[in-house]
Amino acid sequence: MATKIFVNLPVQELERSVKFFKRLGYTFNAQFTDENATAMMISEDIYAMLLVKPFFQTFTKKKICDSTKSTEMIITLSADTRALVDEMVDRAIAAGATSPEGPKDYGYMYERGFQDPDGHLWAFFWMDPSSVQKT
Repeated sequence: MATKIFVNLPVQELERSVKFFKRLGYTFNAQFTDENATAMMISEDIYAMLLVKPFFQTFTKKKICDSTKSTEMIITLSADTRALVDEMVDRAIAAGATSPEGPKDYGYMYERGFQDPDGHLWAFFWMDPSSVQKT
């Protein structure tokens, strides 16, 4: 079954978040954008819904965690090349992200991550195609 993924993330300032992710090269779907939310297109089937905190709160009765102090999840995206992993994280840092840890090189896989201005953790990884077993 084919499906789309929508990751909903609470943000402090929508405009700041949009500006940050545009610097990483992402685009936004105007059809799903207003003063409360925007749909950031990660790929054809993956979106990050950036929702201002009061609007995000309408979807849950649970308290929203402070992602600058607690880890809620790590959003990990694949990259076509090892160089693209570095490029995306370097762009994020140039746009205002922090990199809490250095790169991790496992030989068959390379990974780097960053923390966006709202504290959400993101990572990019590349896996050596020759290391992937064929079944």
